[in-house]
Amino acid sequence: MTPLRDNVLAVLSHEGKPVSVRELIRRLDLDKHARPELTDLLRRLIVDGEVVKIRGGRVGLPSRMDLVVGRLTCNPAGYGFVVPEKARGRGGDVYVSAVNMKEALHGDRVVARIERHTPKGPEGRIIRVLERGLQRIVGRYEEDGRFGGHVVPFDKRVLHELSIAPGDNQGARPGEMVSAQITRPPTATRNPSGRVLQVLGRLEDPGVDLKVVMAKYELPDAFPPEVEAEAESVAREVGEAEIRGRTDFRSWTTVTIDPETARDHDDAVAIERLSNGHWRLAVHIADVSHYVRPGTLLDQEAYVRGTSVYFPDRVVPMLPHALSSNVCSLVEGKDRLTQSAVLELDAKGQVRKAEFHDGVIRSAARLTYQQVQAVVDGDAAERRRHAPLVRMLEDMDELAKLMRKRRYERGSLDFDLPEPKLVLGASGEMTGIVAAERLDSMRLVEEFMLAANEAVAARLSKAGMPALFRIHEQPDPERVEEFAELVASFGYRVPAHLEAIRPQDFQLVLRQIEGKPEEKLVSYLLLRTMKLARYHEENLGHFGLATEMYAHFTSPIRRYPDLVVHRALRALRNRERVEARSRGGLGGAERPPAQRASEGLLRPSPAGSRASASSLRSDDTPELAEMGQHLSDMERRATDAERELVEWKKVRFMTDKLGEVYRGYVTGVQAFGLFVELEEIYVQGLVHVSSMTDDYYRFDERAHALKGENTRQVYRLGDEVEVQVVRVDLERRQLDFALVDVLRRAAAGARKGRAPRAPAPRRGGRPRGRSSRRR
Repeated sequence: MTPLRDNVLAVLSHEGKPVSVRELIRRLDLDKHARPELTDLLRRLIVDGEVVKIRGGRVGLPSRMDLVVGRLTCNPAGYGFVVPEKARGRGGDVYVSAVNMKEALHGDRVVARIERHTPKGPEGRIIRVLERGLQRIVGRYEEDGRFGGHVVPFDKRVLHELSIAPGDNQGARPGEMVSAQITRPPTATRNPSGRVLQVLGRLEDPGVDLKVVMAKYELPDAFPPEVEAEAESVAREVGEAEIRGRTDFRSWTTVTIDPETARDHDDAVAIERLSNGHWRLAVHIADVSHYVRPGTLLDQEAYVRGTSVYFPDRVVPMLPHALSSNVCSLVEGKDRLTQSAVLELDAKGQVRKAEFHDGVIRSAARLTYQQVQAVVDGDAAERRRHAPLVRMLEDMDELAKLMRKRRYERGSLDFDLPEPKLVLGASGEMTGIVAAERLDSMRLVEEFMLAANEAVAARLSKAGMPALFRIHEQPDPERVEEFAELVASFGYRVPAHLEAIRPQDFQLVLRQIEGKPEEKLVSYLLLRTMKLARYHEENLGHFGLATEMYAHFTSPIRRYPDLVVHRALRALRNRERVEARSRGGLGGAERPPAQRASEGLLRPSPAGSRASASSLRSDDTPELAEMGQHLSDMERRATDAERELVEWKKVRFMTDKLGEVYRGYVTGVQAFGLFVELEEIYVQGLVHVSSMTDDYYRFDERAHALKGENTRQVYRLGDEVEVQVVRVDLERRQLDFALVDVLRRAAAGARKGRAPRAPAPRRGGRPRGRSSRRR
C-alpha cells in the first residue's frame, strides 16, 4: 500500500462526493511530475473496483454511491446474486434479476448498483464487469448447420450458450461433451463466441464423467515434464549428511496408521508413559519442505495446485508420485526425515509442554485403522500378530479418549455423521453405496493430529511469526436465527444471544438430538449454518474446534498451507537458535536444524510463473493474505469437484431404478417442492409440487412445510416419506421423485370418478429462497 494510494482513498472518503481528477490533484497538492503516477494509480484502482469512474470523468468510492463490488453467482432460473467482497453495513448479497444482468457471466467480478432494499435484502443491476471469471466452458456440442455449432453449458449457472464458428469444433459430433475457450464475451444482444479445445466424449460413456468434472474445474492432470524431472532427481533414500544435526527418533517405537488403500504416509505417531503420570506423544510429519524448496519448479507447481483432489477412483496429486510415494512417505523400515511435534500431556489429556524438532524416524510398522481397532477390541489373532505393539496401541487409545473428552468439554463440535462410500466396478461405474466405516482408531489419529496442529499454531502465534493459520469464524447471526427457527419446529432451543453465539450453545443442541430420528438432519442443518473454514494470515481462532489457535501442519504431501507452516516453524527455530547463540549458548532442548534460516518463507508468484519467487518477511502480510485467498479458493475448488463427481455417479447409479420405491426423509422444503434423501443409499432428489396432484399445496415458509388446502396433509422438514423414482436426468444430474401416498390418493380419487387436480400455474417473479450463498 503506497502513501499516494492511502492519500487518494482518504481524500475520496473525506469529500463525501465524487470528484474530478483535477480536483483530486488540487486536494493532494501534486506537482506535474506526480500526475502521471496518479493517473496510473487511478487506473489500477478502477480496475480493482476500489474506485469507480462515473459520468463527467469523476471518481468516487463505490461504498458511498450505493455500488457493490463482488462476484456474480447465477442461478439456472436466470437470476443471480452479487456477493460483496467487503462487508456492508446494510444487507448482504445483492439480488440481480435476469433483465438487469447486462453482459455478465457466472463467476465474473462485477460492480452492481443497489436500486432498492426489500425485506429479502438489497436488489440491483450490474453496471460493469471488472474481471471475467470464466475463460472456458464445458458442455454439450450441437450443430447449427452452415453456421457452425454451439455449446450448451454443463454448469446450468452459465446462462449463455457458446457460439462455435465453422471449423472451430475440433471434429466434435453432436451430443459430445467438449471443453471450449471463450474468445469473445457476450453483449446485451449476442451470446459469447469461442472455439472447442478438447472433445471429451458422450455423457453415457465410462470415464467421461471424470473428464467433464476435471475440465469444468480446470484441474491439472499430468505434471509438466520439467516438474516430473525435478521430482525424479531427488534422492530416493535418506543420506547420512541429511540426518546430521537432526534429532534422532529412530530408537522410538513409531508407527503409521492409515486407510487400507493409502499409498502416501505423511504422519507417524509414538507414545510413552512418564514416571510423573504424564504422557509423551510424538507426532512425526514428513519433512516435505526439505525436498520442495522455495521457488523451485516443484514448489511453484504445488502452489498452483494448492491441494490434492480425491475422486472415488483416482487422485489428482499436489506433488508427483516420485516424491509423495517415495522419500516423502514414512514407509516401514526406512529412515525418513520429519518435522516432529513432541507433546507432554497430563493425566487429563491437556498439553503441558510442546517441543518441535527437525527429526529422523524409522517406522516400525505400517498399520491400518482396521488392524489397530481389532487390537484394541481384543482380537486374539491381531494381538498375536502385533504383540510388540499391543501395549502402545492400548495407551494411544486411552490417551486419545482423554483428549477427545477434554476437547468436548471446552465446547468443540463433533459431527460424527455417516458418510456415503461409493462401491465402484472395474470400469469406474458405481455398483452400490454403503455407509463409510467410522472407527475409534480413526478418531485416535484425528485427536493426535488436532493436538499437533494447535501446538504449532500456538508456537507461531506467540512468537509473532508470519504464517498461514486455519481460521473458522463465528457464524452470521442471520444464519443462526434461521437455524434456530428450523430446530424450533423439532422442539429444540438455541440461546437467544445470537450475536455472541458460542460453540457450547450448538453443542447443547447436538446433545439433545443424539439418538433421535432427526439427529442426522439437524446435524446437517447446523453444518450449513457454519461459515467455511479458510486460510488467513492472522490467527483468528477456530469456532468449530473451540480453540484460539489453529493451523494445518500434518499433511504437507497433499496441502500447500501445511508446507508454508513447516517453513515458518523451521524459520522460527533458526531465528531462536541465532538469538540463543548471541546470548552465549544454544539454549532450549531442541537440536539445531540443518536448513539455513536465510531460506525463510518463499513462494512463487500468484500466476505460478516458474521464473520468479519472492522472500516473505514479517512485514509481508499482503503477500500472505494473497496466498491465503488463493489456497482457500483451491481447497473450495477441490471440494466442489469431489462432491460434483460423487453426486453425478449417484445419479448414474439410479438410471436403472425407475419405478422403484424407497424410504427417505425431507431435507428441504421450498415453494416448488420437497427435497428428499433416501435412507439407505444417501441419494437426494426432488418431489416437484406439480407431481402432488391430490391437492393444492401451499408453502408455509415459517413452518418449513407444504400444506394441502383440502386434504390438510402436511409435509414438513424432517418427515419420513416413501418415494418412487420417476425420472433420472443425467445432463442436469437430477432425480425426480413422487410421493407414494400422493400417488395412492390420486389413484383412489380417479377410481371414484374425480380426476386428479391439474397442476397449479407456476408463478414468476423473484424466488423466495436464495439458493446461492457463500459458506
